[in-house]
Amino acid sequence: MDHVFHRHTQHVLPLATEGDGPYVIDANGKRYLDASSGAAVSCLGHSHPAVINAIKSQLDHLAYAHTSFFTNQPAEDLADMLIESAPTGIERVYFVTGGSEAAEAALKLARQYFVEIGEPRRRHFIARRQSYHGNTLGALAVGGNAWRREQFAPLLIESHHISPCYAYRDRHEDETDESYGLRVANELETKIEELGPKSVLAFIAEPVVGGTLGAVPPVPGYFRRIREICDRYDVLLILDEVMCGMGRTGSLFACEQERIAPDMILTAKGLGAGYQPIAALLVAGNIYDTIRTGSGFFQHGHTYMGHAAACAAALAVQKVIREENLLDNVRRQGDRLAGALQDRFGGHPHIGDIRGRGLFRGLELVADRKTKTPFDPNLRLHATIKRKAMEQGLMCYPMGGTIDGRVGDHVLLAPPFIIDGGHIEEITNKLSDAIDAALTAI
Repeated sequence: MDHVFHRHTQHVLPLATEGDGPYVIDANGKRYLDASSGAAVSCLGHSHPAVINAIKSQLDHLAYAHTSFFTNQPAEDLADMLIESAPTGIERVYFVTGGSEAAEAALKLARQYFVEIGEPRRRHFIARRQSYHGNTLGALAVGGNAWRREQFAPLLIESHHISPCYAYRDRHEDETDESYGLRVANELETKIEELGPKSVLAFIAEPVVGGTLGAVPPVPGYFRRIREICDRYDVLLILDEVMCGMGRTGSLFACEQERIAPDMILTAKGLGAGYQPIAALLVAGNIYDTIRTGSGFFQHGHTYMGHAAACAAALAVQKVIREENLLDNVRRQGDRLAGALQDRFGGHPHIGDIRGRGLFRGLELVADRKTKTPFDPNLRLHATIKRKAMEQGLMCYPMGGTIDGRVGDHVLLAPPFIIDGGHIEEITNKLSDAIDAALTAI
């Protein structure tokens, strides 16, 4: 009998048994091209020998030692590698096991930082609607995914939300991208003034919004204005790169393309590429120094943080990305994927927007392209697309509630960094068939 508590209790899932590069193979031998890297996780595919060997080698020496007693060499080496490439001012790395844990750590560190510098009145977090920062209660509270928040709302800490930077739907016809970006960025200043400048801890945002909106990048200048506002009011800027970071958008850190440096960065998913559970909170030097010279103790922690085998896996992943020049491939194949999607879907009557960066692309579905009218959410078009894609042997990441948590459908694509032109052709053909079959079915 099946005793696993699956996340979807009424679905019968295929049994995955093997990985072969960008493919997952089930118990019946069917191959699925992983065009979403699971949930933008498996950036090296499913069978990279260097990573597998690194894990085996580490297990031969030490699998785990609790971080209240020891550090370990893979954690030290991985932190050094991340800081070498991090934005200016980022100097320390706090390892955990998932993106939600990284978000929780950031929220608690922000609060402790202000307490230790003598500003205990600061208590508010500001985020954006239609964002996602994790599923633990703290991360869910600052997230703006309305559907995920709804039933748990009575349990969540107070947080505040401003508009996302979502030009496809929210930019006025008489606005340039730049003027639109300034308008929505300035909502942050308005909200800070409304709450009281000395009461706000931090602003948290995804540089390129992932699953909730579907690979929505900011317009030019938006995050530079956000950084200016945070600096003016001494508010910490936390960038959530759990999904869009570690090379996914064509640069190791997504915020590089915005030419800004945050105070904290969350990273996970592509950090360890799914070979082991790992995530990290990257922290500015002044925040770390405040804790070090103050209480000397971050009042937080998890049993498996800094796990030696997980850090060894992530270290190997990051070495492979550098040694195989995979960021170049992300940019090259990302441009090729964007072109292929535009060629196939640019004139499709039910694809309203094609967007994204690197190998992080989204398609928004609409009932009417001219008016941008979404499909009736009761049709659950996104779920039908996923089912039809799996029948085709394609894994993609469709979601509903794109616009407000209830209405709207999109498909997210985030294939492994190792794909080539043949894989892009396969993705495009199978996705086209799946979308057309889903539209016929509804």
